[in-house]
Amino acid sequence: MGGSTTAGPFDPGPPRQQAVLAILATRAPHVVPMSSLIDGIWGGSAPRSAEQSIYTYVAGLRRALEPVRGRREQPTVLVGGSGGYQLRIDPRHIDSRLLTSLTAEARLFEEQGNHPSALRLIEQALALPQGVPLTGVPGPFGQNERSRLEELLTAALEQRADLLLKLNRPEEAVTCLQDALPHHPLRERLRELLMTALHRCGRQADALEVFAEGSRILVEELGVGPGEGLRRCHELILRNTDTELPDVPRQLPRQLISFTGRTKELVYVKELLVPEKDEPPHPLVAITGPPGIGKSALALQVAHDVIEAFPGGQLFVNLRGKTVGVRALSPHDVIARFLRGLGVPAQNVPSDLDEAAALWRSQIAGRRMLVVLDDAADIHQINPLLYAPLGVSVIVTSRETLIAGDDCVQIRLKSMTEAESTAMLATLAGARRVAVNPEETRHLVAFCGGLPLALRISGARLANHPDWSVADLVNRLSDDSERLNELQIGDLAVHASLASSWTAMRDSRRAADTAGARLLELLGVLHVPDVTPDFATVLLGGTAAEANRALDRLVDAHLLERGHFDRFHLHDLTRLFAASLNPAGAREAAIRALSYYVVSARRASVLIDPHRTQPPGRSLDATPIPLGDGKQAREWLYSEEANLMAAATHAMSCSDETIARLGVDLVFALMWFQGSSWRLTNMVSCNRHALEVAERYGDPVLTLNAHAHMAMGLARMERFDEAAAHRQVELDLARELNDRFAEQRAYGNLAHLYVEADRLREARLCADAQLEIATEIGSAVGIRYAHIMSGYALQRLGEHEAAREALSTALSSALEVGDKAHEGTVLMLLSEVCLADGHPQEAVDHLHAAITLHGTTGQAAAELRCLALLARAHRLLGRFDDALEIIDKATTLAHVLPHGRWTRFTLEERDALYGELGLPVLGPI
Repeated sequence: MGGSTTAGPFDPGPPRQQAVLAILATRAPHVVPMSSLIDGIWGGSAPRSAEQSIYTYVAGLRRALEPVRGRREQPTVLVGGSGGYQLRIDPRHIDSRLLTSLTAEARLFEEQGNHPSALRLIEQALALPQGVPLTGVPGPFGQNERSRLEELLTAALEQRADLLLKLNRPEEAVTCLQDALPHHPLRERLRELLMTALHRCGRQADALEVFAEGSRILVEELGVGPGEGLRRCHELILRNTDTELPDVPRQLPRQLISFTGRTKELVYVKELLVPEKDEPPHPLVAITGPPGIGKSALALQVAHDVIEAFPGGQLFVNLRGKTVGVRALSPHDVIARFLRGLGVPAQNVPSDLDEAAALWRSQIAGRRMLVVLDDAADIHQINPLLYAPLGVSVIVTSRETLIAGDDCVQIRLKSMTEAESTAMLATLAGARRVAVNPEETRHLVAFCGGLPLALRISGARLANHPDWSVADLVNRLSDDSERLNELQIGDLAVHASLASSWTAMRDSRRAADTAGARLLELLGVLHVPDVTPDFATVLLGGTAAEANRALDRLVDAHLLERGHFDRFHLHDLTRLFAASLNPAGAREAAIRALSYYVVSARRASVLIDPHRTQPPGRSLDATPIPLGDGKQAREWLYSEEANLMAAATHAMSCSDETIARLGVDLVFALMWFQGSSWRLTNMVSCNRHALEVAERYGDPVLTLNAHAHMAMGLARMERFDEAAAHRQVELDLARELNDRFAEQRAYGNLAHLYVEADRLREARLCADAQLEIATEIGSAVGIRYAHIMSGYALQRLGEHEAAREALSTALSSALEVGDKAHEGTVLMLLSEVCLADGHPQEAVDHLHAAITLHGTTGQAAAELRCLALLARAHRLLGRFDDALEIIDKATTLAHVLPHGRWTRFTLEERDALYGELGLPVLGPI
């Protein structure tokens, strides 16, 4: 491991100091916490002096990285911050990062069918310094990263050869593969590629020799014969048929580290999937049983154990058949996902289910492939996938029986044995604690009844209370009034277990138990994925102290999981149980919780930007969460976003008008947040649901605003025709209601839409109409926005002086009232005028101010636009270093914020800049 600075090559120091540098480099320029550095170097065996050693290594690295820095000068390359350290180095200057980036981009080009560009990038990756990565770097990080990079390099070699074959350059493929194969003699994919390349060069005998050599090595080294891929390639060569190498999906999630037991079931399923005498694997294996019995864990364990027998690939999908509050995947959804995973472009997936299923069967014909379908609702959900060609095996898990499936072998999981249960407890709570008192452990296993969910709860309790012995927990469970009833022997259903646990707490005389039970039953009223103490307090209608006691009790019962930042997560099965309850006071609790969410979201929106016109809403008797400023407001909205969406969706589905309207109020309160943070899909879907509620109750005001919000989302998704239709309905309703403010706002929004859609003359007319009405009713914000839209349209029409005049008028108005969002927008538009007029320095000044303003109001898309424009301005001024730094920021933002027009502009500017500097053009993201 090594590197260089402007002063020349430097010595990274002793092995553990190299490990610190490697960890920092792989995450640059982000801060790496001290705990991550310690874990990466020592793992679970860190000495007490580990932190002091890190300080020593950092000091050594600073001397190496900045040899000319004075003793009193602050470091600028390796700096401290936020409880860790940060390496301020461009990731493109770190070989491992560049390798990862180039191979990923090459894969994207290959998926798009652009094989020459993919080959160019993969060859750049392979041209990086070679050798064993991170040689001598110790610790878990070094070992894992070394393995990752070695696999990445080998996969890159395979990808290059595959691309050369696709480009009809087999001779070059032969050369690189013959060099690589001696280093990886057991790598069947390399051997398969070499056989294919030799065959296409007319060297059939050489190709067959490669197969014979591989067969001999595999038998000698591993005691196995060639896999299905090699055998298929061999057969094609013998028939003198051209060999096509299909994409090989690898979609399996990792298996559980804590998986134990189920030996009998494992052996049985593996015999079905890997039969003797080279027979085809069984087509359908169903693993069924009650919730919490371990179906998914067994399916993944089996899949990983037999993975080598399915070289054609592995597909996986969570069907969400029994996930509360989440729509189950349809058969077409599943087939479409799988087809995309097999390389079929999304636009080529048939919309008709039967046609899609036929294409699916064609794609997998001739492959030895494994398909795992997790959590099926019933046989109907998966039926179109069950008629795969022989050689393809399907493992499906479900809480329902699937024996009706053709050729189905069904395995119903039962309670774990005492030995298996003890092993699982040892994995979860620690082998030493479990082994100290075998008799007490046997009692605990007996209380759990062999149910994995109950064992998990017990093991987690012990892990959460390191001062407890196994006997302490057994004593707690021995008292019927205190014990979780799901540990009862005889009733293994998870629902019955959870119901018993809830009943035990509800009927207990302890205040903490009853509060926990009450909170658990109320957590089901809105189907939120996680809980905060504030939300729990509102649900219970009591004090914060009572809510905290209830949360602690549920965590102790392992019915909630404590996450980061004082958040509590509902397990899926717990949410299923809670949602099935219908407790007294549920309606009142739902109204309290929704009202709290609505007023909090409204408060947050106002704090972020007090000058925006908030959607209409009723006054609610609720207290919002205390938020100090716009920064806190944005943080709260981001952290609560999933809960707010889930609550609104569930409420709008409710037949109770009060609750449904509160759901609409919540959706409307999120409008500005969703628009500025580019949550456009959610914005459109939620407001479509809100529109249904509005029409259900015949409320024209709600209808008008739902159309307006849908139009905003659709326009930003560049679905302009749909957006225009909704804007027209908005305008018509405003006229019918004689709401002049809403009418002028609709004209302004139409003007914006028309500019983005390049309907500039219509945009001018709408801006003029807005200005006339806004002036008539004295709406300063409407007048200001009309000038902005007029200036925007004029700028796009090339009428720069008129655009400057309109935008300057708007800027004066924004400055007068302190409207930062409008001020930032005007400065951004003025910068575009400046660039068009050949004044890049003036544009730079405007853009710096605009970026600062957009940051305070959370306008992510505007920030992307400003960064891309700023990079162009610096390029035009010849400030290439500044331009590079800024375009990298813009490109990073474009990755996470896909804005059609400005993402394209960003990439065009990046390519223009790289072209001027002689750097390789990277193409699409």
